[in-house]
Amino acid sequence: MTVQRPKGGLCSTSEERSALFVATLTSFMGPLMLSAVNVALPAIQAEMAVGAVGLSWVATTYLLAIAVFLVPVGRIADIYGRRKVFTWGLMLYTVTSALTALVPSFKWLLIMRVAQGLGAAMFVTTGMAILISVFAPARRGRAIGIYVAAVYVGLSVGPFVGGIMTQQFGWRSIFALMLPLGGISVGVTLRYLKAEWADARGEQFDLAGSVLYALAVFFMVFGATQLPSQRGIYLLAAGLVGLLAFIRQEQRTSFPVFEVSLFQSNRTFAFSSLAALINYSATFAVTFLMSLYLQYPRGMTPQSAGIVLMVQPTVMAVFSPLAGRLSERVQPRLIASLGMVLTALGLGFFILLGISTAIHLVVANLALLGLGFALFSSPNMSAIMGSVDKRHYGIASGAVATMRLFGQMTSMAIATMVLAMFVGARVIEPDAYDAFLKSVKTCFAVSTALCAVGIYFSMFRGSLKQ
Repeated sequence: MTVQRPKGGLCSTSEERSALFVATLTSFMGPLMLSAVNVALPAIQAEMAVGAVGLSWVATTYLLAIAVFLVPVGRIADIYGRRKVFTWGLMLYTVTSALTALVPSFKWLLIMRVAQGLGAAMFVTTGMAILISVFAPARRGRAIGIYVAAVYVGLSVGPFVGGIMTQQFGWRSIFALMLPLGGISVGVTLRYLKAEWADARGEQFDLAGSVLYALAVFFMVFGATQLPSQRGIYLLAAGLVGLLAFIRQEQRTSFPVFEVSLFQSNRTFAFSSLAALINYSATFAVTFLMSLYLQYPRGMTPQSAGIVLMVQPTVMAVFSPLAGRLSERVQPRLIASLGMVLTALGLGFFILLGISTAIHLVVANLALLGLGFALFSSPNMSAIMGSVDKRHYGIASGAVATMRLFGQMTSMAIATMVLAMFVGARVIEPDAYDAFLKSVKTCFAVSTALCAVGIYFSMFRGSLKQ
């Protein structure tokens, strides 16, 4: 069924409005949960009586599950229907979130986090694909910009919401909050989003490739969390071997779970994906490092540090829709490359960070980083999704999310290794501040170099037909 859409306005039909609403709400829910739970970790530790290493698995199991399932469920959605997979994933996420609020033990908490990760993978990889399927190219950039802005809003308000809810109602209330949010999304999807998109209907599902992919991603992501230990190196090596086996399998099968040929024959897709990977690898650890810097050498309270750190995601949220709209008129590679340049400048400034650096300069630079990432993210996502055929929307959406996750894990792995080199097992106290600052500067130097490489891939990806 073809719907004639008037040229004016962002959402011209109820289908567009519904798709934008549910996709935006779900893109807000995931980051909100992730950042809010981080604030609640001390409360979870106090109740469940687990050590710091065990506590880290609250986030790790969730991220691992998302990483393992992203690409396979994206392919399943292309074959059997994106709306169907999106709806079932949203229901699974909502129900398991509510059940997490009732878990009797730490073991059950981790099990529920895995189930949450599966649900999140199902609606993350299909939400963007549905938006692309519903919106015409002339309005697609603005829709993606709003979608991306919701991610940053969730990241920015998550610590604030998580802190209040944990303090007033306990850590379980954070998970219970997903019940009404998810319920509203499911209701709107079932009531107003009637169409189905399955552009690869009738094709076979590549089970062997999916298993190889899952194993490769598991070893690589889990290995990154274990660095710089010898175990982490072995796991990463096993993951790389599995990745090579996966690529070989995809080249031989008629209906691959992931079109690796896109990286060989589609320069725009390949370079845009690599630019996303590099950008997240360079920027994700900024909040982690600056949080430690503000609270240790600068002596700020967690609340004050949180207010300072909200500057970056707030600027992202404000400018992402504008960048998305601009990418409808100007080649996305130009806007994204400008964003990568601004990001590199911001990261480069932090190489000069010292104990006496004026806070207003720190705030201004975080705003610059936020602007750079906003200009990069929405146009880059538009470029990726606009460079593939409809039958590959699910795969492309999964690739975007996978690059984001791998970049985040790489960024944290770099920060962890550098801190281990300079600070080691010492507690961050005044006598360790010099070593800590050296590690922070080194991390930002590495990140700046990564961004410089990313500018090349972003700028020379090729142009989209507009």
